[in-house]
Amino acid sequence: MSAAAVSPTSPEYVTFDRHPDHYAHWRLSSDGAVATLALDVAEDKGLKPGYKLKLNSYDLGVDIELYDALQRIRFEHPQVKVVVITSAKDRMFCSGANIYMLGLSSHAWKVNFCKFTNETRNGIEDSSRHSGLKFLAAVNGTVAGGGYELALACDEILMVDDRSSTVSLPEVPLLGVLPGTGGLTRIIDKRRVRRDLADFFCTTSEGVRGDRAKLWGLVDHIAKPQQFKDATAAHLQRLIDASTRPAASAGIALTPLARVIDDAGIHYSHVDVRLDRTQRTATIIVTAPTTAAVLSLAEIHSRAAAWWPLAMARELDDAILLLRLNELDIGTWILQTRGDPFAVLALDATLEAHQTDWFVHETIGMLRRTFARLDVSSRTLYALLDEGSCFTGTLAELALAADRSFMLQWPDEPERAPHLTLSHVNFGLYPMVNYQSRIQTRFCSDPVPVARVHAKIGTALDAAAALELGLVTFAPDDLDWADEVRLALEERTSLSPDALTGMEASLRFGGAETLETRIFSRLSAWQNWIFIRPNAVGEHGALKVFGTGRKAQFNWERV
Repeated sequence: MSAAAVSPTSPEYVTFDRHPDHYAHWRLSSDGAVATLALDVAEDKGLKPGYKLKLNSYDLGVDIELYDALQRIRFEHPQVKVVVITSAKDRMFCSGANIYMLGLSSHAWKVNFCKFTNETRNGIEDSSRHSGLKFLAAVNGTVAGGGYELALACDEILMVDDRSSTVSLPEVPLLGVLPGTGGLTRIIDKRRVRRDLADFFCTTSEGVRGDRAKLWGLVDHIAKPQQFKDATAAHLQRLIDASTRPAASAGIALTPLARVIDDAGIHYSHVDVRLDRTQRTATIIVTAPTTAAVLSLAEIHSRAAAWWPLAMARELDDAILLLRLNELDIGTWILQTRGDPFAVLALDATLEAHQTDWFVHETIGMLRRTFARLDVSSRTLYALLDEGSCFTGTLAELALAADRSFMLQWPDEPERAPHLTLSHVNFGLYPMVNYQSRIQTRFCSDPVPVARVHAKIGTALDAAAALELGLVTFAPDDLDWADEVRLALEERTSLSPDALTGMEASLRFGGAETLETRIFSRLSAWQNWIFIRPNAVGEHGALKVFGTGRKAQFNWERV
């Protein structure tokens, strides 16, 4: 067992399975078109020992519950049009990420924590943008740091104006770090706060009260305590009226994943992860559906959480999270597929035919966010299109997400050779966080190669054709395949993981930037620099001395 790996039998191994019946930190309720998520953090139920979650502060365990709750709202409560995020505690909305947890955590833990919480907040905005599920932050008390970043992810922020509650991003003055889940980007790029006001706001630990927060654009609305409930109801109704989420009578239950974790890997019904700790690789094999027919809506709804695209997306999403958090030394993920290409084409036709149905629409959203989680994971992604592969349509997104792809040529036995087949879904159904398809991104938005590839929709492309179109990186023949793949993997795993993380993040999102690409590119830089600088985490750094009464000692060089 690698020193950086956690045994699946160890209590240190973190999983992401949660259920509302067992939440320790959130209260989820729904009433018609409105769902309410009330934050009520249990101080003594941190995910790891050594700190208390005071003042509605959060750790990874709190955000895992939030992610689970959002998934259940999407699938189990399709009648919900607006989600209210508020606090169950008096005069304290959320004080942000728990500082003592951050001070005790390893660098890798801090980075994984920030990345997951940021993806959850991006998921809120994704649901608003694509599904019409709107979010109102009802800030009924002081909000700081990551708590304000959660509010920023919502469509609107209503803050109580009680002359004592404040909003702040105090990371720079208090901790010597930056807001970890997109706060700086959102106040400038999303809320359009003026630069000089943002500069003052981000360097004062006291924060600002409601009237100034409203004036500067840090919140949308304020209300006196005695008017807060009525103001919340009024803004909710307006958001309900603006929601495009279709009416639905009944949702589907997100049943527990069938999963086995052992030293060899992580095993599900449709996804299998095989670990090679010596080579520091994980092979992720996704198996295609077995039904090669376009399903009716009745058949889709009857399958519920067992319907292949939802089941596979949930399994792949879970596997990505488990690998990122528990297998730090596994730096290269090898993407493979197996199964019937015609079954995937039938699935894609089903998705296209019924995409206005709420369940199909939300399943497409789950696939979109899962593929996007691959894109922003700091792991090398290699796709192997070998014998028995099924990189078709929806599953072709895995090959298109890869940093490099290798496709086997078999000139003497063409019947054994793999094929790559694109469908209409590859041209916009699963946009990346840059709002472009992976094919558009691959060709840097050049319309000529995109059009050439589009003309081949439905054509089973062999390695030579795929290589000529620019859809794969290399196409070794059967004699050279094993050696070329082995050498490519050995070379990749010999390189600095720090350098690879920065390089991959820089190369994956070409073209115009979006809020999400700016957040991830900036966080990839600062989290792997500021989080390991002595000014933040050294013996006398701000994160280490916080709460001790001692003052941080900084190196004053601006380098």
